[in-house]
Amino acid sequence: MVIAVLTYQRPEDLQLALPRLLQQADSATMEATVLVVDNDPHGSARKSVQDLATAKLRYVNETKPGISAARNRALMESSGADLLVFIDDDEVPVENWLNQLLEVQRSTGATAVAGPVLSEYAHEPSEWIKAGEFFTRRRMASGTRLSVAATNNLLLDLATIRKLGLEFDERFGLSGGSDTLFTRQLVKHGAKMVWCDEAVVIDRVPEGRLTTDWVLRRALRSGNSWARVCLELAPGPLQRISARVRLAGLGGVRLVGGGGRYIAGVAVRRISHRAKGMRTVARGLGMLSGAFGYVYSEYRRHPRQ
Repeated sequence: MVIAVLTYQRPEDLQLALPRLLQQADSATMEATVLVVDNDPHGSARKSVQDLATAKLRYVNETKPGISAARNRALMESSGADLLVFIDDDEVPVENWLNQLLEVQRSTGATAVAGPVLSEYAHEPSEWIKAGEFFTRRRMASGTRLSVAATNNLLLDLATIRKLGLEFDERFGLSGGSDTLFTRQLVKHGAKMVWCDEAVVIDRVPEGRLTTDWVLRRALRSGNSWARVCLELAPGPLQRISARVRLAGLGGVRLVGGGGRYIAGVAVRRISHRAKGMRTVARGLGMLSGAFGYVYSEYRRHPRQ
């Protein structure tokens, strides 16, 4: 089994995460190693790995930019493993996280098992961000079937992935959404994906993400990538046209509905209506733009990078 942590210019986060991931590997009920996939062409994560100097930790440098390329490198580097577990570089797992994922995978026979992500903040978020529930994520009973998941806390049975020939679409590398497409394709092929509510990871949210601008841009990106994934999954030209019309309609409804909720919030002085209204507007705008082919690249890089 391989635990893959993908990283880009976050050496401090990696220094916190790696010892905890190695502890998880040491206590796992099957042989496990930790793989760091550094997506920085300058190899900024190399020293963090070298400083730990253990046979259970490997480092590779994927110079092709984009999260999809890094995810595919993790798949390639895990060619001799049965299972692959993805976790983000700004996350740390709770005690027994890995074994919880393994237990649910064994008991259900699922091809993929996803777990919850809880946020821990650099400072207390503003009342507006809290009211909008921008960092609130789903929770459900373990064993619940899923139709989509992210790779921020995800176990994969590689035998099925290889059989299906699935990999992450690199057209989504700088925009996000390749994990949404990947897991939806997985389920579309009949694979079983379930939830493990006990396998929690903690997401450390830095100060730069605790702003109105950032959370609204994230909502826009989410809507944009969702629309693009839906179009990609359409089986033919006619279905793609139908999906485009439907997504444009859904995006428009969110724009109008979210705008109305925001105005109502202003009128009645309800911060939750204002914040959630703007969140809905941003997601609707993302869906509408995605339906017409616009790609919002949240992870685009400066030319020198």
